Amino acid sequence: MRDPKRVAILISGRGSNMRALVERASNYEVVLVASNKPLAPGLAWARSRGLSTWASDSRGVEKEEYDRILSAALEQHGVGTIALAGFMRILSPWFVDCWAGRIVNIHPSLLPKYKGLDTHVRALESGDEMSGCSVHLVTDELDAGEVLGQAEVVIEPDDTPQTLEQRVLAKEHQLYPEVLDRFVSR
Repeated sequence: MRDPKRVAILISGRGSNMRALVERASNYEVVLVASNKPLAPGLAWARSRGLSTWASDSRGVEKEEYDRILSAALEQHGVGTIALAGFMRILSPWFVDCWAGRIVNIHPSLLPKYKGLDTHVRALESGDEMSGCSVHLVTDELDAGEVLGQAEVVIEPDDTPQTLEQRVLAKEHQLYPEVLDRFVSR
């Protein structure tokens, strides 16, 4: 039985949500930070904090083959829960099935609205009064798993995609650690 409080965080970039998850961990332990981009800036930050890291370039590798390599690394570290934090790769059905019910993700919209990319542009173009972020379970369908928590952000009249993104990101940094704390205790 895998311990759900042993968390791996998967990143592809700077890892701002990963930092929030590490810095605000109270009910879980981050045992690995993994990336599909070996030069992801977030890996250097994780290493500077003494965290175990793993990286392997996913370019040119068949999706399921890559995911099997990643899964083996997660197993080696005794991971029980996976937190996606800016991991810009769609996971294979094999991986999602293998880790079913144990993968969470943060998404910059109030799901089920605006699945996928360009969420802030889409919210502004639609004239929405409210935006925000959602933490959800990962399933085979993109951004469609059970919503575990949400935080709202009022859209201001002079918002641009960039200003809205910054305010939503600040909410993500608060919401994600809180939801992950609850999730690993279920």
